[in-house]
Amino acid sequence: MASGNWSLFDVRKSSNHCSRLAVVVFVAFSLSAIWIFLPSSTTFPVQNPDLLHQENNNLGQKVTDRSSGNSQIQSQDVVNNDKRSVETESGNTVQPTKADSANRAGTNQEEKIPKESSNMKTSSENKPEKSDIESKFEDETEDIQKSNHHKGVETGEKPNMEMRNTDGGQNGGEQTMASEGSDSDEKLNSSKGNDSDMDDSTKRLNAQDSLDEVKQEEKEVNQNSQRVWEDQDKNNEPQVADNNLETQEMLQESNDHSDSSNEITAQQESMSKEQNDYVWRVCNTTAGPDYIPCLDNVYAVRRLPTTMHYEHRERHCPDNPPACLVPLPAGYRKPIQWPVSRDKIWFYNVPHTDLARVKGGQNWVKVAGEYLIFPGGGTQFVHGAIPYIDRIEAAKPAIAWGKRTRVILDVGCGVGSFGGYLFERDVLTMSFAPKDEHEAQVQFALERGIPAMLAVMGTKRLPFPSGVFDAIHCARCRVPWHIEGGKLLLELNRLLRPGGYFVWSATPIYRKGPEDLGIWKEMSKLTTAMCWNFTLIKRKDKMNKVSIALYRKPTSNECIESRTKNEPPLCNGLDDANSAWNVTLQACMHKVPTDMSERGSQWPENWPHRLGKPPYWLNKVAVNGKATQGDFTADYEHWKNIISQTYLNGIGVSWSSIRNVMDMRAVYGGFAAALKDLKVWVMNVVPIDSPDTLPIIYERGLIGIYHDWCESFNTYPRSYDLLHADNLFATLKKRFFFFHSSLESSLY
Repeated sequence: MASGNWSLFDVRKSSNHCSRLAVVVFVAFSLSAIWIFLPSSTTFPVQNPDLLHQENNNLGQKVTDRSSGNSQIQSQDVVNNDKRSVETESGNTVQPTKADSANRAGTNQEEKIPKESSNMKTSSENKPEKSDIESKFEDETEDIQKSNHHKGVETGEKPNMEMRNTDGGQNGGEQTMASEGSDSDEKLNSSKGNDSDMDDSTKRLNAQDSLDEVKQEEKEVNQNSQRVWEDQDKNNEPQVADNNLETQEMLQESNDHSDSSNEITAQQESMSKEQNDYVWRVCNTTAGPDYIPCLDNVYAVRRLPTTMHYEHRERHCPDNPPACLVPLPAGYRKPIQWPVSRDKIWFYNVPHTDLARVKGGQNWVKVAGEYLIFPGGGTQFVHGAIPYIDRIEAAKPAIAWGKRTRVILDVGCGVGSFGGYLFERDVLTMSFAPKDEHEAQVQFALERGIPAMLAVMGTKRLPFPSGVFDAIHCARCRVPWHIEGGKLLLELNRLLRPGGYFVWSATPIYRKGPEDLGIWKEMSKLTTAMCWNFTLIKRKDKMNKVSIALYRKPTSNECIESRTKNEPPLCNGLDDANSAWNVTLQACMHKVPTDMSERGSQWPENWPHRLGKPPYWLNKVAVNGKATQGDFTADYEHWKNIISQTYLNGIGVSWSSIRNVMDMRAVYGGFAAALKDLKVWVMNVVPIDSPDTLPIIYERGLIGIYHDWCESFNTYPRSYDLLHADNLFATLKKRFFFFHSSLESSLY
C-alpha cells in the first residue's frame, strides 16, 4: 500500500501483510461510517461557519457536473497529492505532474515532517488498542470540547462549536487545528486514492451527499443560529469527530483560495457575529410600556428616608443601567401629525383614562371612541387657553407674546394646553410636571407634540442655567412656594431673566378661606422681600372667572441692597448660579447682573431677530478656545447649509411627519435654529461634560436642558420623532456610555 511523506502511519516496505490489511479494513470502515451517519442526520455541529462557506464554494467547483464524476474525482485525487512523491510497493516513485505544480501556490501545507516525528508514529502503530488516526481525531475533538466549555464558563453562554476569526488568539487556534486536520486528511486521501475496494461511483455519491449536507447546514445557520446550538447539544462525541473528519476532508479536496471566496467568507463571518450578538430582552417592570429607569427605580425609592419634599419623584438612576427594550402598548399606532395632534391623539398610544375622569369637568382631556380629545381647557382656564392667554397680554402689554417674550417655563403644566396654544403666538414653552402626579399628563403633552419634560420642584435645582426664561407660568400648580424660607420660589428667581414675569394663577389670589388667606399672606411677604413688583389682574373675566397675579423680577440691585433684613439671604459668592446638575436647593438669592457687558443685564433682541444675532455678551465666554462670535456665525451657516442641502432632501426623512426633535449634543443651537421655518420644536441637550453653551441657546429664543448621557433621559418612551447626535459618541468614548437606556426613553 502506498504511503506519502505526510502520513500518520508512515508504512514502510518492510511492514508485514497483516498491518496493511488492518489499515485497509479500518479506512473502509471509517468511510462507510461517514456515509451512513451524514445522510441520517438533519444537521451536525458546525466547527466553523467560515470553513463551511469555503466548503460550499470548493465542493461546488468540484461537483459541477455529476455526469463527469469519474474524471473530476480522478483529477481531484491528483490535486490532493500535490507537491508529494508517492512511493509504491515496488519502490517506484511517481513524480508530480504539471497540474500538481500549478496548484502549489495555493497552499502552505507542504512542510517536511522531522524524522523523530516519523519514528514516533511508526512505533505507535504496534499498539493494538487504538489506531493513530482514531487517537488523532479523538484528541482534536476533546480539545474542541474543552475549549468551548471553557469559553462557555467565562461568558455564561451555551457552549458553541463555532470558532470565529475575531482576534489573534482565536485565529491562531483555528489555523493550528486546520493544519493538523489537513495532515491527517492528506494521508487519508492518499490512502483512499489507492484503495481498490473504493470505486468511483461511491466516491461521487459521498461527495454529492456531503455537498447537500453542507448547503443545508449553511442555510439553517443563516436562518437561525440558535437552532445550531440546540442541535449541537443533541449530538455525541463520535458524531463530532466524524463530521469534523468529513468537513476537513472536503476542505482539502480543493485548494483554490480566490479573493472572491475570501470576500464571501468575511460576509459570512459578519452575519454569524450578528446572529450571535446579545439579544435585547423586554423590560419587565411594573411601569410596563411607560418605564423610565431613573424614575421607576422602585428599589431606590423604597429606601428613601422621607418623601415629604417629593424625593420619590426625583431621579434615582440604577447603578447598572438596564439593558432592555421598552415594549409598545397594545394597539399602538403611528402618532397623528401636528397640528391635528394638538386637539386629538390615538387612545391606545397613551391608554390612560383616570385623568379624563378626574379632570373631565375642567376640559383637560376626554375619551371619544378611539381618540383622546383635548378641548384646550385647564384648571384655571376651563373654557379654553386662548382667552386666558389674551387676557394676560391685555393686562400687561409689555409681555408681548412672541416678540419680547419668546421662551417661557410652565410649572405643573397638566396636559400642556397652555404651551400648545402659545405656539401659535411664536412662544416656545418648556412645560414640566412630575411623573404620575396626575396620570400621564406629560405623556399626553408629548404625544400631542407639545414641548414637555418630567421634573419636580423638590430638593434639587432644575437642570437649566440662571436667568434664561422670559416668563414663568403656574396655573394652580399647587407648589408650596412660601415654605422653608421660600426656597422653591427662589429657584424660580434664579431661572427668571431680570425684567421677566412670573404669572401665578391660583385660588389664594381670590378665595377667602382660611388656608387660601394664609398662603396669600406668606406669599406677599416673600415676594416683597425678594423685591418683585406686583400687578393684580382682578376677576373681570366672565368666561374663566379667575384672578391672576403678575410679578416682575427687578433689573437692578437697589432694592435688595436697601433691605433692612437679609431675608431671604444672598447666596455665597462662591455659589455658581449656572451650576444646575444635581445641585441641592438653597434658600438664598443671587444679585442681578449690572455690568452692561454681562449676560442678563440687557434684554435680548425681539423674536425672531435674536435667533441669528450673536448675543452682546458672547465675547466674554470661552468655548473651546475659539473666537466665540465668529464661531457662532460659522456654526449657524454650517447647519443652514447642511439642512437645506442634505437633511431636507438627502436622508429620506419625511419632515411633514416630524414634530418632536432632540439635538443630543447641541453647541450653539445652530441645528435647531436652521429648522426655524419647519413646524417642529427641538430639545437642545448640552452634556454636562461639555462647555456650558446652554445660556447661548436660550438667548437665541430656543429651549434646552443639561444632561448626563450615562443616565436615562427624563421623558416617557416614544417621546421623540427624531434624534440628532453630532459628534456625541466621539466626546463620550472615554466614559462609560449606555446609549440604549436613553434611546429607549426617547424614540417612539
